Amino acid sequence: MITKEFAEHFANEWIESWNTHDLDRILSHYTDDFEMSSPVITKITDEASGTLKGKDKVGAYWAKALQLNPTLHFELITILFGVNSITLYYKGARGFSAEVFHINPEGMVEKSYAHYTYDL
Repeated sequence: MITKEFAEHFANEWIESWNTHDLDRILSHYTDDFEMSSPVITKITDEASGTLKGKDKVGAYWAKALQLNPTLHFELITILFGVNSITLYYKGARGFSAEVFHINPEGMVEKSYAHYTYDL
């Protein structure tokens, strides 16, 4: 079960890793075979489903996203947590965003889903 302390630590570390644009640090939160779904995936990659699986594919997608957004900065608004998941609500480059992270028993993200309030 996710604790408040774990959720807060994860959120702060995740936001800081993105704000430093350190791809290795970002990817350190995820399992090797994690799955990421985001409507932005369809805009940046040739994957029409909006879902990528594995650190190699997601890492390449995020590297391109960071290159396209060199001033990318996230501002954490709030943290929501459940039994085995955390949702971060934050302000991103183009508006408000929420990401849902499914956490495995080892404390690593195995699936994540991004949601946005703005037009892509």
